[in-house]
Amino acid sequence: MKETNRLTPEDIDRIVEMAWEDRTPFDMIEVQFGLKEKDVIKLMRKEMKASSFRMWRKRMNNRSTKHAALRSKEVKRFRSPNQKPLSY
Repeated sequence: MKETNRLTPEDIDRIVEMAWEDRTPFDMIEVQFGLKEKDVIKLMRKEMKASSFRMWRKRMNNRSTKHAALRSKEVKRFRSPNQKPLSY
């Protein structure tokens, strides 16, 4: 797992951006950056104002689009031009 203290400022910005996006599951953040959901939560808590973090957590709790296994099959995958190519 990639430790958060070894991430570049650009990596941190991208992770925050991906975490804010409703359609980017935590699984994709883990594939690209090696951070599990709990690590993303810790990073978001560190990088955001307390009120912004609380608002984000409230939005993310039980949000099916942030967890690939809970997603409806009708949800299509959007790929941002900033996203790194994925290979499994």
